[in-house]
Amino acid sequence: MSPTANLQTVTLGPNGMVVPALGVGTWAWGDSLFWDYGKAYSDSDLHAAFDATLDNGLTLFDTAEIYGFGQSERLIGQFMQQRPQQTDQKAIVATKYFPLPWRFSKQSVAEALSASLDRLQVASVALYQVHQPVSFLLSQKDLMQALAAEVKRGRLGAVGVSNYSATQMREAHGYLAAQGVPLAVNQVQYSLLHRQLETNGVIATARELGVTILAYSPLAQGLLTGKYTPEADLKPTGARWLDPRFSQSGLTKLMPVIQTLREIGERRDRTPAQVALNWLVAQGNVMPIPGAKNARQAAQNAGALGWQLTTDELERLDRLTQRYR
Repeated sequence: MSPTANLQTVTLGPNGMVVPALGVGTWAWGDSLFWDYGKAYSDSDLHAAFDATLDNGLTLFDTAEIYGFGQSERLIGQFMQQRPQQTDQKAIVATKYFPLPWRFSKQSVAEALSASLDRLQVASVALYQVHQPVSFLLSQKDLMQALAAEVKRGRLGAVGVSNYSATQMREAHGYLAAQGVPLAVNQVQYSLLHRQLETNGVIATARELGVTILAYSPLAQGLLTGKYTPEADLKPTGARWLDPRFSQSGLTKLMPVIQTLREIGERRDRTPAQVALNWLVAQGNVMPIPGAKNARQAAQNAGALGWQLTTDELERLDRLTQRYR
């Protein structure tokens, strides 16, 4: 039986690609500014995470040209080249374009995409997203027209955005629709500890337009794994230790959530992280993209699919985290 046989799936936008409802975010792959790449984990750890992700039935890898200044894309390109061609599970790549101030023409969009494709060693990507909703000299209309042209050219499977508000998402959707291209995804921060998109119109607008939510930081950068507790006095690697939520008082406030995740997980032989990810999948039209820096984390991510929380469990977690909306 295929490893994806019993996994929940999600469709990336209207009539888009159907993929397992969990991907992997690769911000930490090659990034030594925020993360601890090269110290806490190596390229061989990431290669093992890549293979374990695919071996466990997950297929979508979300990267960006800015991650590690291109190193994340390079690593994924290398790993795809080194994976045996006969394997059933093929990597699906989503990457992102950053609207830098000096990118002022449609040609600059094509050039940025060409550079990403070169680093990834592919002719096309399944999904290309605009990393931030900023407009300098290139308007949103011109940007969306340039992306639609690349879909028609065959270098993109679908167009997405990231960190767009409800209004910005609707605007991008309109410009793309005028070119006959759907808006597939809006990648935003979403977790049990970050639920603002439920009240600021993003989720409602996404559902109305048929746009899928890609949830980044779905484990709140590790806070929902249960690894960090006031007693453990364990500090996260990289720049995360600056986040006050990782302080002793911050962790103490979070303990009711962590304890509930643990309790639900123990009844099902699941980890707190798997419970937190399953809660997101249960929201519908949401694809979490947790990070994975080694094979163990990749396999744990995959264990968030193939089962479902009960209505009572979902409601309990919902009530417990209402304040984060």
